[in-house]
Amino acid sequence: MTAHLLTIERQIKSPQARRVLLIEDNDVNRMLLSDYLSYCGYDVQSLSDASTFFATIEKFQPELMLLDLKLPGVDGYLLLEQIQQKPNLSKIPIIVVSAFAFKADRERAMNLGASRYLIKPVNLTELLLAIEEELSCIPI
Repeated sequence: MTAHLLTIERQIKSPQARRVLLIEDNDVNRMLLSDYLSYCGYDVQSLSDASTFFATIEKFQPELMLLDLKLPGVDGYLLLEQIQQKPNLSKIPIIVVSAFAFKADRERAMNLGASRYLIKPVNLTELLLAIEEELSCIPI
């Protein structure tokens, strides 16, 4: 399994590091995903909550966002709503990575502008392929 995953990683690495913003409140999940995506060649900025979300977007200029829905303070649904109200941000693909497994959660997130919805524990191969598919629509 590991060898297969590493083979896939080598096949889809981008020549230029693409910028991914990860918003995840769980320290272990955030560290593992951030490290893994960095290893796969992405330029990753991560946040544990939404307090500096818009300032980080302005400075980092992400090409894609990975968003957990259960965040302290402002939840992911509210962030999705706020993003859709800003034309310059609403074009950034957002992949929701959440433990919320109900169909209603998925539909709500997708209706609020999420590009994809992955359920934790996330399959890393599926995550990488989803990221690459979303980024392939955005010119470098």
